[in-house]
Order: sequence, then C-alpha cells, then structure tokens
Amino acid sequence: MRKITAIIALAAISFINIGCDRFLDIQPEGKVIPTTTEDYRKVLTSAYSKYPVHKSLVALRTDEVNIDDNSTDFISYREIAMWKDANNDQASTEFPWVSFYSVNFYLNQIINEGSKTMQDSPEKNQILAEAYALRAYLYFDMVNLYGKPYNSATASTDRGVPISLEIDLEQVLKPSSVQEVYNQVHADLKKAEDLMIEQKQPLGVNYRFSKTALLAFEARAALYEGDWNKALNYAGQVLAVKGDLSNLNTVNTPPNHYASPESIMALDNTWDNSIKNLSFASPELISSYNSTADKRFGMYFEKNGSKYKVTKGGSLEFKVSFRTAEQYFIKSEALLKLNKLAEAKEALLKVMKNRYTPDGYTSVQNAVNSMDSTALMNFILDERFREFALEGQRWFDLRRANQKKISHTISGNEYILQQNDPRYTIEYPMSAKKNNPNL
Repeated sequence: MRKITAIIALAAISFINIGCDRFLDIQPEGKVIPTTTEDYRKVLTSAYSKYPVHKSLVALRTDEVNIDDNSTDFISYREIAMWKDANNDQASTEFPWVSFYSVNFYLNQIINEGSKTMQDSPEKNQILAEAYALRAYLYFDMVNLYGKPYNSATASTDRGVPISLEIDLEQVLKPSSVQEVYNQVHADLKKAEDLMIEQKQPLGVNYRFSKTALLAFEARAALYEGDWNKALNYAGQVLAVKGDLSNLNTVNTPPNHYASPESIMALDNTWDNSIKNLSFASPELISSYNSTADKRFGMYFEKNGSKYKVTKGGSLEFKVSFRTAEQYFIKSEALLKLNKLAEAKEALLKVMKNRYTPDGYTSVQNAVNSMDSTALMNFILDERFREFALEGQRWFDLRRANQKKISHTISGNEYILQQNDPRYTIEYPMSAKKNNPNL
C-alpha cells in the first residue's frame, strides 16, 4: 500500500500542466505549494480534471452495447464485456482504483490543509464545499462499483471500499462496510451543504458542484438507498429551482449536452471515444425505442450497415453528471413507491411530452394513464433505459432493480451474466489487491 500512496503523493504534490478543455475550461497550471484560495482552486481543478473516466467501462457490462471483435482496441475491453474480473489478461483494461485515491488525495489536501491556510472568505467556503462534495461523489461511485447494492438489512456487514480522509502515507487501508461508506458520503454532503455559496455554476465551469448539484446528488443517493421520502424531497427541491426540459420536437441537441437547459453538472465523460468506436448499440436497446415517435432515437443513434452506432456522446461537450430529467424520474419513482400513483404518472409524463412527437405522446399518455403500479414501475425502468442510454446509469439501475440475466456474444462464444449474479458487484482490481494484502 505504501508504494501506491507514495505514487499518489508525488502526483498530487507536483501539479502537472494539462491542456485546456475547450468546452469546460479546466485549466490548472504550474507547480505550486498551495496556500491561497487561488492556489487551492488550482488543486481542486486538478482533482476535477483527473476524475476517473469509468462509466463507459461499466456500460460494456450492461445490455446497452455489443463490442466489435474486429476493433483495434477489442483485446483491451473484451474481458469487461465477458464479466471476467478475476485472473485478467494483462492486456485488459482495469477499472480505476489508484486514480480514485489520487483524486481523493487532492481533496484531502484541500480539506485538511486548505481549511487552515486559506484566509476566510466566501471563495474559501466554496472551494471547501466543492472538495467535500467531490469526495462524497468519489466514494459514492466507488461503493457502487465495488460494493454490493445498498440494502439496509445487510449494508453494515457488506464489504464496501477503504475510506481515506487523512494525508498519511503510512496508513494501511482496509475496506469499510457499505453502510460506513454511505455514512461518510452523507457526512461530506452535510459539510458541503453548510459551506456551499453558488446556487448554480456558470456555463463553462458547470463541471463544478453547486447547491443545485448537491441536491441532485442527494436525490440519486436516496434513490439508491431506497429512502423514498428523501428522494422525493431532494428531487422536489432541485425541480423548484431547475425544472427545465429540452423539447426534442423543437431542438436538435441531445439533452445530455453540457450546455443543455437540463444540465445541472457536467463532470463525467460518460461515453469515452475509444469505447464508442468499438461498440454498437445492442439490439435490445434499439428495439426498446419507437423509432418514428421517439425523438431520442434519431439523436442517440445512427444506422451503420445492419447495426447502429451510438452518436449521443464521445466528445467533451457531452459531459454529464446530473440533469433535470433524472430528477423527474426520481420524483416519479419515489411517488410510486409511496403509493401516489397519479402523481407519479404526472411527473413522468412531463418528461415524455418532451421526448415523443405529439401523436406519440398521446399514445404514451393513454398507455401510462391505464397502468397499475407494477406496470408503471416497469415502464419507469424501461424509460430510464431509453432516456439515459450510455450516460453511465444503466449498470446501477440493473443492480438496484432486478439484476437481470444478460448475454453477450464475443468472438463467437456466448457469455452469460446470470440473474442476481455475484458479478453484479465488480471485484477490486488485481493490481490493487497485489499492492494491498488487506483488500
């Protein structure tokens, strides 16, 4: 473990120049020993810019895509699509581990040292708030990759991930429980709430956390925990200040664009270009759409021979972490779980009206209005499949909903993820286990 922390420390102390992101204006520069708010803003910008690009990898495990055996990068990603987490080929790409803890080091430095050295000011509070929020987001992502889905009955004994809150190169990290990780997430979110200044972030720096993004994050966390009252409360607070939806009948830009009126926070590169190039949309995903009435279909996909390529993302302008459509979905699901069927339908139909042609919406509206609770829950999950395709949400929806059976054909062989398969929880990467026997 000491080897890993030394590498992380060296990376964190030497702030390396990175190129300007043309769309999101992430531009740290120089090598500094941080003391001022300006210095710590650079540290924080480095943390944002180095946040792991992992949600495309997760998509390869889902029913959203199939991979091209003839692709140049096929060997790097095939085992992910096979759900082979143990005894990987050395050519296989690993899910991130050290990169998460490297970002964590930056954030711990800001929280532990910046709180002492920065002079009191609104900017100091904002920087600390964002650092707490990003640390919460990091552990939320990690526990949902490497821990079992949240279950209140077992979370205190289910293995989560190690929590590191100090700048201590000698610490030996041991896994915390899923409940302990969620407790830390909520503790950091509370500190972020108390300090946060910005209600929304301006376009161009909307990769940063704000009050609205915090609420959106808390709504998602509550959804994953099955805390329906909190999910409804947080989603309602978001929609009170940011309820905009893109009407796809009148605009030609996908709703996950960083400049979309739906954008709340645009940090994650959810559809990495290298994975986009080796993937095709799965027949199951394509067939889930009404290709004539659903306006998302033409925006998300492009015919390529007998298959469909995903055109929805693959460049930095499509970075997305939270957007308003998700809040309507959370509100609808929470209302349904709280036995408020009519209100759940109303919340969901607000999104549908902006996704289907007028005639298509009339058909959807009539169908939804006739649904009972079971049918509506299935429809919500089906619409999440369509709405958030390749935005990094499908794997986590499958984990918390039904952990369905999935089949992938790779190099002529069929690989199956069985229903409720233990591989719905990703193993710690081999390199992490080699460097830390406590894992």
